[in-house]
Amino acid sequence: MTEHLELWAPSAGPTSAERTAAWLRAATPARIFAGRAGSSYRTATLLALRGDHAAARDAVSAPLDLDAPGMAALADRFPWTVVATMADSRRRYLRRPDLGRRLTPQARQAIRAEHGPGPDVQLVIGDGLSSTAVLAQVPALLPLLHEGCAARGWSVGRPIVVRQCRVGVLNEIGELLDPAVVVLLIGERPGLATAESLSAYLAYRPRPGHTDADRNLLSNIHRAGIPVREAASRIVGLVDTLMAEGRSGVAVKEAAALES
Repeated sequence: MTEHLELWAPSAGPTSAERTAAWLRAATPARIFAGRAGSSYRTATLLALRGDHAAARDAVSAPLDLDAPGMAALADRFPWTVVATMADSRRRYLRRPDLGRRLTPQARQAIRAEHGPGPDVQLVIGDGLSSTAVLAQVPALLPLLHEGCAARGWSVGRPIVVRQCRVGVLNEIGELLDPAVVVLLIGERPGLATAESLSAYLAYRPRPGHTDADRNLLSNIHRAGIPVREAASRIVGLVDTLMAEGRSGVAVKEAAALES
């Protein structure tokens, strides 16, 4: 009788629905098919969610540590100028985005004193809303951007690090140094999938009054998004396109850069 029952036992392998769920979970960091215990998340899911939430909060609130191993080594290779915006604290930065778009008078003076005008490309590093993203991506990305620019014969200004940085600070740097293109590497607002996502904003001859419509963006630079090496190639390609067209913004599509 036991042998007869074993012949009719259901297969122990995964069902079609289970295979589909596993494939989808592997394809996205989103929390899908997480299951539940009663009306709540399972314990493992809940603990992971709380851990990711804590990482996101830390990424927003933690100051950018320029003495961290990757950043310190980078500074030895590419000495940078460190400046700040009018947002004089992290709390003020989060409450007053407008102050993060304006450099302090001391910052403007330091940039004028330490930088020559008119480079082809000016690289800027901003903490933004995730210092974690800067620490995770910039040590590998900055050298690749320098190499890509050098291969095309472009002059590259000494990097500028901006604390309490918002994207609009591009306009002031463009006004001060008149580079052809400014590339801002800035930490993205972290989510519950990752706190390590970096964005690159590009602007052709930015000036006060320019808006996001005058800029180009490559976002989601992180291990599970756009890998650093691919990001560097795409950023350099976009710079090439902006220079060729003499403009940036919504009228310039990355497709043009990818085809060039």
